[in-house]
Amino acid sequence: MIEEGAADALALSGGRVYAEKRSSRTMDHRDCTAEGPNYEELFREHDRFVWGLCYRMTGSAADADDLLQETYLRAIEHPPSRTDEPWRPWLARVAINLGRDALRRRRRRAYVGPWLPSPIETGDQESPPSHEPSLGGQSTEARYDLLESVSFAFLLALEALTPRQRAVLLLRDVFDYSVGDTARALGITEPNVKTTHHRARRAMRAYDRAAVRPTRALQERTQQALAQFVAGLVSGDVAAVEAMLSDDVRAVSDGAGEFFAARVPIHGPVRVARFHVNIARRRPEGARFAVRMLNGLPAVVAEFGDHARGEPPRTVLGCEIDRAGKITRLYSVVATRKLSAVRF
Repeated sequence: MIEEGAADALALSGGRVYAEKRSSRTMDHRDCTAEGPNYEELFREHDRFVWGLCYRMTGSAADADDLLQETYLRAIEHPPSRTDEPWRPWLARVAINLGRDALRRRRRRAYVGPWLPSPIETGDQESPPSHEPSLGGQSTEARYDLLESVSFAFLLALEALTPRQRAVLLLRDVFDYSVGDTARALGITEPNVKTTHHRARRAMRAYDRAAVRPTRALQERTQQALAQFVAGLVSGDVAAVEAMLSDDVRAVSDGAGEFFAARVPIHGPVRVARFHVNIARRRPEGARFAVRMLNGLPAVVAEFGDHARGEPPRTVLGCEIDRAGKITRLYSVVATRKLSAVRF
């Protein structure tokens, strides 16, 4: 049975914050009173950390919302035996294992077309501090910073990992957990953590070689490339659109079978340019466009007032660029559930 006042605190946990910043509060803060846990204070303090952990585990904002609620419901109904001790290790253990289960379920289900992460709003900023404070009071710089670890490139690279490998990599290389803390969170031995971590890093080598952190300079160059690409789409100029694409460009669309979308990735500047220009020509006039910072980089958010049956009413279009400013990847997300964290 949920304690009096806890239901209100649980409702408060639904507030989403996507660009985590290192909290000024320390890990040894006590979230309890003499009468028991202060759930409202507890949830407010740990919201960003728990949600961010769940999002990185699943790549889905909607799933992260559900897992956040489930984690806090368990905290209310089945709290840890020592509520006078720091809560974050217990919350992390519950959340990361719920995330592993959710990831396994998602991968067992058939998915129509390519899968892309949910876009989330990260604000107009460069990479925030790279790590959460470690449980043992000591910390070194994490391998991946918090903003890089919500980028589409990083989340797609994580898809090559098993759920356990993904959990270990996130705890060790994003949230800067020690081997011992990671073992306790996942209920495995320290040697197992080390072996799993080695395999996860080996699977991430291709990403690591090509990775570019979302700095201010990259954000500005990406916005410029995206603006020129969209201008070509609006004018219907196939040559202008093609000129913005690299020779090895790939376009991926995620409609989840809900709307018309390419069921396979499209390769090459000619095919990608014609595909996107043809889509733009089918769109009615009066569409609303905005540029937002999503997953660390600028992206176009579009809403269409009138749309034909099967055509998506909303879309998010993001991209990655090379050193020359040419677009190497285009990501179009139109599935309704995938857009739950984006303002239109």
